[in-house]
Formats: sequence, structure tokens, C-alpha cells
Amino acid sequence: MSALAGYLRSLKKRVGGSDINAASLSKLKSLGIFVTNGNGRDILGYDAVVYTDAVSRDNAELRLARAAGKPIIPRGKLLAEVCKKFKRVIAVSGCHGKTTCTSMLASVFSSAGRAFAAHIGGNSVQFGNFCNFGNDFFITEACEYKKNFLSLHPDTAVILSTDADHLECYGGAEELKKCYSKFAARAQKAVVPFGDDVFRDIEGTVTFGYAKGADWQACELREFRGVYSFTLYFCGAPAFDVKLKQPGAHNVLNALAAAAAAATEGIEFAHIKRGLEEFEGVERRMQLLGSYRGARYVADYAHHPAEIAAALKTAERITEGRLFVVFQPHTYSRTKNLYAQFVSVLSGVRRLLIYRTFAAREYFDGEGCALTLSQSVKRSRYGDCPGDILNFVSSAGEGDTVLFLGAGDIYFIAKTLLCALEKSNAER
Repeated sequence: MSALAGYLRSLKKRVGGSDINAASLSKLKSLGIFVTNGNGRDILGYDAVVYTDAVSRDNAELRLARAAGKPIIPRGKLLAEVCKKFKRVIAVSGCHGKTTCTSMLASVFSSAGRAFAAHIGGNSVQFGNFCNFGNDFFITEACEYKKNFLSLHPDTAVILSTDADHLECYGGAEELKKCYSKFAARAQKAVVPFGDDVFRDIEGTVTFGYAKGADWQACELREFRGVYSFTLYFCGAPAFDVKLKQPGAHNVLNALAAAAAAATEGIEFAHIKRGLEEFEGVERRMQLLGSYRGARYVADYAHHPAEIAAALKTAERITEGRLFVVFQPHTYSRTKNLYAQFVSVLSGVRRLLIYRTFAAREYFDGEGCALTLSQSVKRSRYGDCPGDILNFVSSAGEGDTVLFLGAGDIYFIAKTLLCALEKSNAER
């Protein structure tokens, strides 16, 4: 939402907004966008109102806008309209990796000197969550929540994975997969995981993966302290070597998908290689927050079982001592729908604290709450306040890693906690 607001402001539109966490939106304020904390009548001073699905339909400001007869537009439809302002659109979808892959593409197109804009779902180190260098290409994330990605008609669609998520919106994994298939079919070209039967009947797909037969294949993987380099093969022949900066084997697949999409849009191999190798990462993706007593404090956005598994694997690679994990479930429905998978992936963690659920847009559901999950995961603790986290990590020291996982406010709790520890240490 904030990236779209920034884009509209770049068109010299009068833009304002509201957010319950308005204090964190200083960048928008620097652009001349007035942001309230969600309890004012300022909304009546604008010609139209755009809302995200994270906001409930009975929100007081939305009710006020309806009563005033204001046009009310879902975020997904606004994004579809923005896409029409560009000559070519690349839309990145999938359960995992959208923000990283979108940011990688921005790095590649920047390296190639192309006229492009990027709409990113997180904060890229290089570009923030939005950059605008021209209107030839628009690179955007295509969110599958409530089928929002079906509002888009990209020239190149990227599907990173079709793992089950947001099942409360789809009723089941099969309906979700059908929608991924629809999304791929409406694009001129679709970059899809090799071997995924969801796309078997879609013509013109470009595949990526590790297996022989993929159009874009990663071979000869080399790993050092969790960071990977590899040889990228195109149609069975070596194209170029890539040495990534960011840790995690999952980033090899993100890089493959970005390379495939960029090449599909005519970017030369030399620029793809340079853009991938210059990619600096994304906030909350294995982000080093700092250290205390020799222990590294790291934050990752992982909130789906598959993402947690990848983050844990990476953390183990970069940890010399012990690994402490603090996980905050994101929404009751996701925890409930994928409960067995959460229990499975978390049960292998030796030092684990499961922190209270970040409810987002949902009401309490005991079957999907963090406490219930903790009771099903042996050796785990439950935490209900930052003090519980502080007690949990108190013994972390030299060579250890404290890993904070989740898409909710655990990131800000972790940063505040680390600042407090560092301040306390400085005062001694």
C-alpha cells in the first residue's frame, strides 16, 4: 500500500492515508503524504479511497467513506490500473520468495540500465519498497491472498511455488492450484517450477529448477557458510556462473526464476549475472540485527512451514554454537489449516519459544493459537510478552544465533529487545 501511495504521489496526485502504525511511515511523510493513525475524518477530503484486505469491511473510516458516497477501490484493482501505465509487466507470485525475487529482478533491470519501476512487498536494501526509473517495465508482486493476483494480466508471470497457503480464502489446496494455473495462462509467458503438474497444460511455460530438463537449471552448487554460488544452465548448456551474497539455498531458486523472467523480457546474460551478484538482500530476510555477548540476532519473515524449514536450515549453516529460535505464528487460520506441518517442522528445534499469535485481520481461535501449537511441540516454551523472550535468550553467548521468525510484530519486538540489551550492557 505504501509503495502504491508513493507511486501516485510521483504522478503529482494528492495522496493521504491512515494506518494503525502511522509512526513507522516517515518515508511517506517525507514525500508529502499525510498519514493519520486511523481515527480521523480526513478521509473525506479525498476523491477516492483505496483499502487493503487487511482492513475489515466494517472499519470506521470505510463506513464514513461509504456514507459520503466516495469511490472505494480494493488495493488489487488499483495495482491492476497502475500496471496499465507501463509497456511491459512482470508479476511475481507464489507462496514463498516473492519479495526477494522481485527485488532481484529490480537489481537485474537496474544493472541493464532499463527504464523500469518496481513495486516490492518488503524493503529491498537497494530500492526500498518502490523505485521508478521509467515506464517501459513494471515489476510487481502478485499476492494470492483472496485471489488478488487474478486482477492482473502480466506479460510475464512468475510462479515461485504452489504450496498451500491462505486456504481460508480458497476452501482447499486444489482451488488455490487452479488459480495459479489461471494466473499463468493469462500471461504471454509464465516462469514456473520444473515438474509442477499444475502447469502441465499451459503452453509457453519457461521452467526453472535443479533437475535435468528444466529450461533454467542450477548446477554445480558451492556453499560457504550458508551462501551459495552455482553455474546457471540454459536449455542444457552452461550460461554463466553466479555468486550470491545472501545466505540460503532457497535463494538459488529465487535467482533462477529472476534470471528466467529477465531473459524472457530480453535482458542479456551479462546484466542478469551482474544484477544477481549485486543484489544486497531484503529487510527481514535472514537480516542480521546485531549482536550481544557474542551471539548474533537474526530476523526472518518466515511464517509458512516451508519457509521456516528453509530459514532453520540456513541458520544452522551459519551458526557455530547453539541456535535459539523465537517463532511468532501469523494468523490463527494459517496455523489451524497447516497445523500438522507446523508441528513437524518445529519439533526438530532444540531451543524454541513460540510467541503469541499475530492475529492481523482475524479474531481469536483457540485451535490455531500459539499456545495450542506450543503444547503440541515438545521441548518448546510459550511466550506471551517480551519479558518471556528476554528470559529465553538470556543464556545466548559467543557463537550462538538467536533467530526471530514471523511476519508479524516480532521483528520490531526483536529490534527493541536487542537495543535494550545493548543499552544495558553499555551502562554497566
